[in-house]
Amino acid sequence: MEINQIYTELIREHSVESDNKKTLDDKTDSKLGVNPSCGDEIVLNLKINDGIIEDGAYEGVGCAISQASTSMMIDAVKGKTIEEARDITNTFLNMIKSTEELSDLDLEKLGDAATLQNINKLPARVKCAVLAWRTLEQIIENR
Repeated sequence: MEINQIYTELIREHSVESDNKKTLDDKTDSKLGVNPSCGDEIVLNLKINDGIIEDGAYEGVGCAISQASTSMMIDAVKGKTIEEARDITNTFLNMIKSTEELSDLDLEKLGDAATLQNINKLPARVKCAVLAWRTLEQIIENR
């Protein structure tokens, strides 16, 4: 399977068939994220106990990139400490801003979200890809 097929398949899986798009009844933190330029809107819900992101989910509407990136982000930070989630978020945002290749360790840290590495070649899609990550950043900053 070539890289474009893998990318397309992961976007489809995460945007259409995501287990992370659901209601999270026992959430401790919730934040609305909006991308007014294209209408993407998510509500990121997290269950954080003793500094660990035990669970995460989202509700919302938007393009496949925003929805897939949100699902991928939840997978990447679930089970991690707040500090680890901050590091993962910074790694993702730096990846989007940079043209440099990530280390294997950083790619592994991001999981499926690493497939969005070249989204910066599509400037109109960057805001879609970073919406959830910026929303998570706000939750972390307010803790």
